[in-house]
Amino acid sequence: MQRSVRQAPEGQRSSIREAYLRQGSVEYQAGVGARTSSALQTSTPFVERLVHFWSNHFAVSVDKLLIVGLAGGFEADAIRPNVLGRFEDLLLAVVRHPTMMLYLDQAQSIGPRSMMGSRAREAQQRGRGLNENLAREIMELHTLGVRSGYAQEDVTEFARALTGWTLPGDGSGGDATFRFVPALHEPGPRTILGKVYSEDGEQQARAVIHDLVTAPATALHIARKLARHFVADDPPQALVLRLADTFTRTGGDLVSVYRELVASAEAWQPSTVKFKSPWDWSISSLRALGRRSMPPTQASNLMTQLGQPVWRPGSPAGYNDSAASWAAPDALMRRVEVAQRFAQQAGDAIDARSLAPRVLPGALTEATAAAIARAESAGTALALLLVSPEFLRR
Repeated sequence: MQRSVRQAPEGQRSSIREAYLRQGSVEYQAGVGARTSSALQTSTPFVERLVHFWSNHFAVSVDKLLIVGLAGGFEADAIRPNVLGRFEDLLLAVVRHPTMMLYLDQAQSIGPRSMMGSRAREAQQRGRGLNENLAREIMELHTLGVRSGYAQEDVTEFARALTGWTLPGDGSGGDATFRFVPALHEPGPRTILGKVYSEDGEQQARAVIHDLVTAPATALHIARKLARHFVADDPPQALVLRLADTFTRTGGDLVSVYRELVASAEAWQPSTVKFKSPWDWSISSLRALGRRSMPPTQASNLMTQLGQPVWRPGSPAGYNDSAASWAAPDALMRRVEVAQRFAQQAGDAIDARSLAPRVLPGALTEATAAAIARAESAGTALALLLVSPEFLRR
């Protein structure tokens, strides 16, 4: 497919690209709609939140138009089925998925001394060589974290180990999303973080990934991000250490880590300290109003208006998970506008005075309750509830 597109005349290639992007836009909107419906209708909201957390941890961004139609499938196929499993399986599903390979240019990576690398040099083909993007992000974002002791040479060596990991061929058939091509693989042993990897072919990168997953820095990195998301922007160090210990002790069994998190006293403080992201706030608002669905285009436009377009964080680092990113005055004004629109759509069907204690159990303050009671209309009362300090946090 890719070869036939490159060989086609320029006008035909342009038409193919335009058709691909049009279809990709359709698939993107459908994916946003499915994600929104799932979040609104789920009977297991904790698991749903985990999907969103890991999707942001392994972020892709449809600003790279090549993957605009693939992001929804990436979350549905690589992340959603693995959030209750082992971290290593989740990581492998993510980095072997075509969406991540295309987003981080792994599909273009060729070992310089591989069979295909030698042919590319002989043919003087430019732009065909080693690509380090996937290796760097696995180490920096997905596993060890920044400033965790690895060097640039470790990234380069890991990138060499990953050569040969590429997209499925046109004739792969079935549900295959990945293939290993020996002719692309850089031959020879690799030395990464002081360890020599002598494995051949695909198993070389698998061995490196296993060691990255089991590294103490990875346990701390994952523990800190989970605690930051579920507990506080600056999570208690004692909680982080307990989660990291559970991660290490269980070999990255995610359910065990979640259990430790849910059982922790730190996760059940009486005050709400996490400022909701635009996605969190939108979904919680719609669920509070009893909404079970939203047209895909409306859902996509809503998240763009609020500053957190779905699957478009702009970089592999994903969206920031702290209040500083979402609590600016202009962002709050956009929420007020959306809250007024939601309230107008609800009309007089919902009594905010009776709804408030149900959606804010134990958190509703006398000041907010009084403001809702004094509101001049049912719609105003409902909008006040949705933008109250208590509802803006979780």
